[in-house]
Amino acid sequence: MQFTQGLHRAVQQRPNAVATVCNGRVRTMAQLRDRVGRLAAGLHSRGVRRGDRVCMLSLNSDRYLETYLALAWLGAVVNPANFRWNVGEILYSIQDSECVALIVDDPFVTMIGAIRDGAPSLRLIVHAGDMSAPAGTESFEGLIDSHTAVDDLELGGDELLGIFYTGGTTGAPKGVMLSHANVHSSAMALLAEGAVPEGSVALHAAPMFHLADFMLTCCLLLRGGEHVMLPSFQPASVVDLIRTRGISDLLMVPAMLQMLVDAPAMVGADVASVRRIIYGASPASEALLDRVMSAFAGADLLQVYGMTEASAVMSVLPPAMHVPAARPLGRLRSGGRACLHVQIRIVDGEDREVPQGEVGEITARGPNIMQGYLNKSDATTSALKNGWMHTGDMGYMDADGYVFIVDRIKDMIISGGENVYSAEVENAIAKHPAVAACAVVGIPCKDMGEKIHAAVVLKPGATLDSDALYQHCKQLIAGYKCPRSLEVRESLPVSGAGKVLKTELRKPYWASMGRAVN
Repeated sequence: MQFTQGLHRAVQQRPNAVATVCNGRVRTMAQLRDRVGRLAAGLHSRGVRRGDRVCMLSLNSDRYLETYLALAWLGAVVNPANFRWNVGEILYSIQDSECVALIVDDPFVTMIGAIRDGAPSLRLIVHAGDMSAPAGTESFEGLIDSHTAVDDLELGGDELLGIFYTGGTTGAPKGVMLSHANVHSSAMALLAEGAVPEGSVALHAAPMFHLADFMLTCCLLLRGGEHVMLPSFQPASVVDLIRTRGISDLLMVPAMLQMLVDAPAMVGADVASVRRIIYGASPASEALLDRVMSAFAGADLLQVYGMTEASAVMSVLPPAMHVPAARPLGRLRSGGRACLHVQIRIVDGEDREVPQGEVGEITARGPNIMQGYLNKSDATTSALKNGWMHTGDMGYMDADGYVFIVDRIKDMIISGGENVYSAEVENAIAKHPAVAACAVVGIPCKDMGEKIHAAVVLKPGATLDSDALYQHCKQLIAGYKCPRSLEVRESLPVSGAGKVLKTELRKPYWASMGRAVN
């Protein structure tokens, strides 16, 4: 199965159905395929060949999807750059993957000079914005307009599809190599779980450079659904597109869901068209999920637990585990059960499977697991052992196979000899009515080694002090797990994937302690 197959199927079955909607541009399935074939021809005429790596630096747009498809059409390999990175970070990914071409959107044209100077492998720069193409670049629309469509090479299977760089939450980003077969297996698993059924109209509100949104793209292509692109996440714009385009499917990280349900635009808004909300990438508190289910009363919620190295999908918590009747089971705190294509086991430090209910490292294997890290053989060997992907997440499995993630191995706090898992503490803090967002880290403590430190973003007009937070948490969790210090912040530092960068929260406290902070 190749990435482009879903588009061909959609054109065969529904050529006049809407394929993409972006900034007033509406195109059908047939128009999309024609543009993709002509873009592939244009890129080929400029020297892009099978196996070449191409960097995409852009906000969400219909051209992003067209680029994904055109590169797969040619057998080229996409490197979707995190647009929040600075020039140095973008250059790192381009140099590491030896990109021969860069496709760049309007907001990032000021970076072109520095990128060109720092990346000798680049032979082509394509401007994919609405402004005039800068000097020394090719026009995206010009390439399409001046070429006739070429045939799809129809490459699939183990052919390399993309190099997706990790968020850097535990160090320098690593290029994760994923094949057509890798991502197809995850997409099929999501479809089997009921995500993105036929007739779906999905909103690309999460960054399209992120693998989670890429999986939404794969599912929607296979279903022949409608892609609605929002250049960047703005809650009011999300609400407006739900109303005007009849959005049925949303994919968001918890931080986006929090901002959406807090948005003034949600008050009295008609969001009845939304039937499914997929979320993941970071923990979501029960308090937040309650608010989401109240705001989108007609929608099913589906949580996905995964990572870039596993093509974004390892387990799913289905809608049935989100309803009030299932609450006594306590599974809303879990990451669900292994998908059809995945095996999950929990192991100790010696790689031995631990008993049910015992905490260890979560490992997984299946056709979704990456080919490896680009140019990092040692890291690949460390992550892939005996066919199993070691996630770096700590968790346990219950008697019915539900996986509970308790922490990242590097985020576990040891206070007074006791292991404290930050996710449990964060879930307790999130239930305080003044708290909009939170994160917990361990900071130095003379007596206890580490103490629990909470970084909190408050709701507008709310106040909170450390004593009040401690007393609140003590009603929900053991005293030794409760935060002993509090930092109120305007926002939490996050990666491009929406994950809190706990490294940044720890740094000020450990900088003088002679300890490396990961």
